[in-house]
Amino acid sequence: LAALDAKDPYTYGHSMRVGHYGMLLAQHMEMPEDQVEGVRFAGMLHDIGKMGTPEHILNKPGRLNMDEIMIMQRHPIVGSAILAQIQMQGCAAKGVLHHHERWDGTGYPDNLRGEEIPIETRIISVVDAYDAMTSDRPYRRAMPHDAAIAEIRAGSGIQFDPTVVDKFLEIAEHNDLSRTEGSSHGWDMTPSFFSRLLRKGTTQSG
Repeated sequence: LAALDAKDPYTYGHSMRVGHYGMLLAQHMEMPEDQVEGVRFAGMLHDIGKMGTPEHILNKPGRLNMDEIMIMQRHPIVGSAILAQIQMQGCAAKGVLHHHERWDGTGYPDNLRGEEIPIETRIISVVDAYDAMTSDRPYRRAMPHDAAIAEIRAGSGIQFDPTVVDKFLEIAEHNDLSRTEGSSHGWDMTPSFFSRLLRKGTTQSG
């Protein structure tokens, strides 16, 4: 994730934590090991499409205007196109494309609803939201853990899969989440690999 780190340090750290949290949650849900690995990888790559988003939008200290929101909402499609060009399919591709879908069908880009959303993506959606809320951003301070948990609970059945939320709360309320970003676990996370992705992302965003 070195290329993404250079462009947007917040997104790099956030992506590593989402991969780590996603792995913990998938393990707690007793998913098969290969699926756990896929969730972790998808979490690490879920925002890779932001490499095609202008830095002034990524790092804007205030709210985005409508044009900027539309540009930002392209990042799942850009990210999916990046992975398609390097022939990466399966869980990672689904996680990248659909991580902003909502349980009630009001998300993007495809307005998927309920179990139409892949289970791996439903996991990523919860841990993505938790880490985003508990991290400092240019436009707001990090939310306390308990407040973020309350927001996740309030989104159950609306933004998030209720079953995934229940499982997440089980580990979060027992302090089983760690801010440790984790390792790349044997995957190619070298600067050269992500430089190739950056070049593809720039091409796709043009």
